[in-house]
Amino acid sequence: MRVYAIGDVHGYQGELERAHALIAEDRARSGDAAAPVIHIGDLCDRGPDTRGVIGFLLGGLERGENWITLMGNHDRLMARFLEDPSWLDPHLPVGLHWFHPRMGGETTLASYGISIEHNERLNHLHARVRAAVPEAHRAFIRSLPSSFSLGELLFVHAGIRPGIPLADQAEEDLVWIREPFLSSKADHGWLVVHGHTPSEEVEHHGNRLGIDTGAGHGRQLVPVVIEGRDVWALTDKGRVAVKPDEPAT
Repeated sequence: MRVYAIGDVHGYQGELERAHALIAEDRARSGDAAAPVIHIGDLCDRGPDTRGVIGFLLGGLERGENWITLMGNHDRLMARFLEDPSWLDPHLPVGLHWFHPRMGGETTLASYGISIEHNERLNHLHARVRAAVPEAHRAFIRSLPSSFSLGELLFVHAGIRPGIPLADQAEEDLVWIREPFLSSKADHGWLVVHGHTPSEEVEHHGNRLGIDTGAGHGRQLVPVVIEGRDVWALTDKGRVAVKPDEPAT
């Protein structure tokens, strides 16, 4: 079994296209045109072209590409605002909201031609955003699943709460969790492939594989190919093995 995965995109369409080009090169070398590509979520915010990212993914689905896209916490913020502008995510620290510079929602709106007016009422802004974001984009964002499993692999945006069956995991944890997931050494039953917590390179910890390499902070996306539990980062020079730093216990 072979599967490809791409970490947090954060509005950088050029990085997403470059990641897919690296995957296409690996497909050509392996002769595998059918392996799925999993996008781990956080399509939007911070980068300049959320609209282009969503359009690129919709275009692939329309062509029949075997692509799966999961919901990240930023995607959830966008989807919920489009449905109910008064909703506040309880996982956001006090004082933060989707448009706060740390979150980057304002750049997402800019990609759809929307700038926030001084002292603009929320319901007025919401109406303008609903008019500017195509229905196909809105439907895509709100339909994103929070997890996907394949063989020994579980794909989620942020992680899982250790010791909780998948059916009982809360969406809030799947898109937001850091601890106690990141420090857990437990064997989760799967290799959990996730983003959300950026690192300078792909990190394999035996029980989890972190693939957010910081595109939202100006670094490159590094797609991976996974065969069983063996992992390679895809680079301009080909595959680079990613070895686990320690086994799960």
